Amino acid sequence: MKNIYTFGRRPAQRNYTVRDLLNLKQTGERLTMCNPANEAEIQACVDAGIDLLTLWDVHLDMAREIAPTHFAGTAMNWGQFATNDEIMRHAIDCMENGADMYFTNRSFEVVEMLARESIPVQVHMGLVPSLSHWSGGLRAFGRSAQEAMQIFDTFKRYENAGAFACEIECVAEDTLRLLNDRTSIVTISLGSGNAGDVIFLFMADICGEADAPPRHAHAFGDLGRLHRQMYCERVSALQAFQSEVRAKAFPYPDQSISMHDGELDKLHEALDKL
Repeated sequence: MKNIYTFGRRPAQRNYTVRDLLNLKQTGERLTMCNPANEAEIQACVDAGIDLLTLWDVHLDMAREIAPTHFAGTAMNWGQFATNDEIMRHAIDCMENGADMYFTNRSFEVVEMLARESIPVQVHMGLVPSLSHWSGGLRAFGRSAQEAMQIFDTFKRYENAGAFACEIECVAEDTLRLLNDRTSIVTISLGSGNAGDVIFLFMADICGEADAPPRHAHAFGDLGRLHRQMYCERVSALQAFQSEVRAKAFPYPDQSISMHDGELDKLHEALDKL
């Protein structure tokens, strides 16, 4: 663990610092990243030894309670804010609240603006789903030399803008392997093969909860089966409840309250005198 001050100037410890992640290219260490979205998922990541967390802002406080020493990035949606001032305010608030990096897939100008304030900025390359109209739909990237060089040029533009890390989504593994050694940016592979500094996969894909997982996903568990089993058990219980109430059988005696001994007779006598 490394002793640090958070961006909110509070003493803390982290399993990895920004400098540690930048040094991954020299050490050759490979890290894992996941996106927990509730208390149980965050705790599971901690217990499983997942290295890095990526979170929505609404989950940040919860993560800092459950995983106080984990490196944790947070993110904005593409359309969450309209102006640069709004983005800057949100980024500063997230960093003040314990985030270790800030994700945006907005313009190079926005990246440069955030980096000027020493905010570790994560960006997004390859398949950016919200921009898939421009690329002709959901598809892989970097499968031709020409497109691989375009990705390389984008790496350099992000470096110049001050980006620290980048999610590389659905880029050819060969391309990422060649380019990874030619960029200072920490590469986070999602569907881009075994070539990134960090390997990221969504919680639902890892645990086998996705109904239609993408090609690059691999289920290491089968929580979907348990969810379906739990759903069937829930429906069965509700049906039994419905049936017993309609039959006037429930509540059963064990779930009902009786008067004290002798009090029912007294009540009958009192009512008969009316």
